[in-house]
Amino acid sequence: MNERVAPPLPQDGLSLQTQASLPQGAPLPTEHPPVRWGRVGVLLMNLGTPEGTSYWPMRRYLKEFLSDRRVIEVPRLIWWPLLNLVILTKRPGPKGRDYASVWNNERDEGPLKTITRGQAERLQAAMGDSVVVDWAMRYGKPEVSVRIQALLDQGCDRILLVPLYPQYAAATSATACDQAFKALMQMRWQPTVRVSPPYHDDPVYIDAMATSIREGLAKLDFEPEVILTSFHGVPKSYLLKGDPYHCQCVKTGRLIREALGFSTEKMRTTFQSRFGNEEWLRPYTDETVQNLAKSGVKRMAIVAPGFTADCLETLEELDGENRHYFEDNGGERFAYIPCLNDSDLGMRVIETVVRRELQGWV
Repeated sequence: MNERVAPPLPQDGLSLQTQASLPQGAPLPTEHPPVRWGRVGVLLMNLGTPEGTSYWPMRRYLKEFLSDRRVIEVPRLIWWPLLNLVILTKRPGPKGRDYASVWNNERDEGPLKTITRGQAERLQAAMGDSVVVDWAMRYGKPEVSVRIQALLDQGCDRILLVPLYPQYAAATSATACDQAFKALMQMRWQPTVRVSPPYHDDPVYIDAMATSIREGLAKLDFEPEVILTSFHGVPKSYLLKGDPYHCQCVKTGRLIREALGFSTEKMRTTFQSRFGNEEWLRPYTDETVQNLAKSGVKRMAIVAPGFTADCLETLEELDGENRHYFEDNGGERFAYIPCLNDSDLGMRVIETVVRRELQGWV
């Protein structure tokens, strides 16, 4: 297990710093509590999910999410009245109904939580006793700070933080790390930490996405005329301020298209889930779907390479809303190809990233 536990045996007058430098197995002073150290932890971090679909759980989740300055960069003087007096009054009800349509009723949780737990469990099985694997959500539960403490309690004095986003964005990867760093600020004895980088152009990831799309298309009883690679959008202003997200998404889309041998007309990159009146990254997924149907396209498919796990934005928005947009405007056959999730392909990507970033530790 690579864990070292020093029991409190007589060795008067030694400070914590002194005992930490003692040979392995050396005892601590009598008064000192047991110390666990010497293990390596891995924390998978995803976006988050509400604890329920009713009004108050949805309101708590939306308040935490939409209060994040990384997510909403509108000046507080404008945003706070709008958020608290309008959005958090009107939005929890409809959004809760959307979540209810994809809710895991057996576990009473959102699909993102179910799948992220599964990813952590499969990664733990693959890594064996060499590391301790845990998982957390940036918004909602399990909280990042709680799971970091849980890793510390198990003797992990080195922790790899893994934001589960192939493409980096301040509103996703950075804010997840912010939460981890806030937790570290409260700790007397901080663990040594590493953060895994984005892997938007990693050959293992691109190959897994291409293979997943091929397998998904092979299961269909029709051939799509157009395939959209839909990424979550962000305001265009974030790009202009220097966020690399747009460029990484476009590169991912191009590499997947090239791996599949499709033309730029056959496979196109779009952006979904815009919010508010500000201009977001274009082209918009919903507008593209409607325009394709109106132009005479009868068969199409959508895949979401930027999501490591299926969630509201894929199951309800892509496979639900956009399916209706397509069919209501003349389209006939529509398919959503699932995310990599905790499939063998998906786990190969996550394990590859983790093993690479743990070099020198295990």
